[in-house]
Amino acid sequence: MKKELGIARCGLACCLCSENESCAGCLADGCTDKDWCEVRKCTTSQRISHCFECENAENCGKGILSKQKPKAFTAFAKKYGEERLLECLERNEKNGVVYHRSGIVGDYDDFDRVTEIFDFIENGKETVKNGKA
Repeated sequence: MKKELGIARCGLACCLCSENESCAGCLADGCTDKDWCEVRKCTTSQRISHCFECENAENCGKGILSKQKPKAFTAFAKKYGEERLLECLERNEKNGVVYHRSGIVGDYDDFDRVTEIFDFIENGKETVKNGKA
């Protein structure tokens, strides 16, 4: 985990991304996606750094926030804060949770609902073991 890369504007985990060898994270000035990223444009125009800082985050479907994983990560950071999200992701990684198995799909993508991903972030593999998901 490259904790210094933190959480992306949309809530995804730059710190765990398998592409982070060549990426400085989306908050970096050198972000290669900055010209087309709808989330970046929105957060920049609002003068916030992350979607979880936005009062409308729960209802937003801009760009990648139309997908379950970033929506869940954003909701988690909004409720508990970015540091807690990073702590849970780091703990989960140490316990064998994989952010990206192949390509960009990983264990956090195995759920259909935001609430299930939220629980998985908080409880890791215990969620699956205890049949919560």
